[in-house]
Amino acid sequence: MSMFSQLPASAYVAFATSLLCALVLVITKRWHGHFSFDGAKGIQKFHTEATPRIGGVAIVLGIAAAYLVAKPERQTLLGPVILAGCPAFFFGLLEDITKQVSVLTRLIATMVSGVLGWYITGVSITSLDMPGLDALLSYSILSVLFTAFAIGGVANAINIIDGFNGLASGMAILALSGIAAIGYSVGDINLAFACLSLAAAIMGFFVLNWPFGKIFLGDGGSYFCGFALAWSAVLLVERNTVITPFAALLICVHPISEVLFSIYRRKLRSLNPGAPDRQHLHSLILRRYIRKKVSPRMRNSIAGIFLACMSLPAVLMAYLARQNALFAFVLCVIFMLMYVAIYARIVRHRWCSPIGFLLFRPQAQKFRNKV
Repeated sequence: MSMFSQLPASAYVAFATSLLCALVLVITKRWHGHFSFDGAKGIQKFHTEATPRIGGVAIVLGIAAAYLVAKPERQTLLGPVILAGCPAFFFGLLEDITKQVSVLTRLIATMVSGVLGWYITGVSITSLDMPGLDALLSYSILSVLFTAFAIGGVANAINIIDGFNGLASGMAILALSGIAAIGYSVGDINLAFACLSLAAAIMGFFVLNWPFGKIFLGDGGSYFCGFALAWSAVLLVERNTVITPFAALLICVHPISEVLFSIYRRKLRSLNPGAPDRQHLHSLILRRYIRKKVSPRMRNSIAGIFLACMSLPAVLMAYLARQNALFAFVLCVIFMLMYVAIYARIVRHRWCSPIGFLLFRPQAQKFRNKV
């Protein structure tokens, strides 16, 4: 019997509650729009009308509803996600409403969420399948700090790719489903069904976000989804020592590659690493390819679902390599280089070596001027 054929009641409740709350937020947008609207003006904006950007509220309420009906052993997994995720969610939501919370403040908030997760559960990253680093992670303080850093990085990565309808939420659904499948394969049924409940809550929002963008994740939603995904990945490898940490990294390789490369190219152009721009992979694919072939009404959504599905191969390969550290590590490197190669192809209009694209200074200068 497949995992999805045994979906627990908590997953259905999470989906229904999230969908209903998102629908209420859309219907009542004229009452709260003064605070919640995401305007259509901005360097990284691709939508054409003001839209509520507080979809994270629906997702959090959906997960809270799932917690209330879940079995006790799954409540012990969902409860810390809700409690520890509060800093990431509230500071993100505050940015959605005030537009005045800095990137650094939001990043610190997600890292605090990681520390809270450890404080509540006692769980932190203690192994990376790398002997030297594993020795360092045997010290609790280093383990907790590294966990906070990793969680903050993944949460920020989900926020960065949140540019089109269905992109960040679709990627999070695929990633959480991948973690659930890996957990299920090694007998961790409780983690598998807890992750499916998280994915179901995001799916409830997704129904109104894609394809027509009636509501957006906002920073509150993207940071919370990023935290939930990262924390689930931590639980997967810490609860199941047969699973290599590189499998968890592989599941999140798309957003991680995006954030690392974004920092690189902004530094190359002497820009603030946290500043918004229109040079993300999803932005370039829309402008260079999809805009030419898709009607204006559907460009945003087609780009979003296309980029979200780019995570699917990595998720599938993570499942296959879940117990082989070397295989999973090699796959992580391959997928990261593939990301750079695709980006280089879009910029150069031809295929070239991703290593050369990153390191060869004349190419870097062309990259500076052309992008």
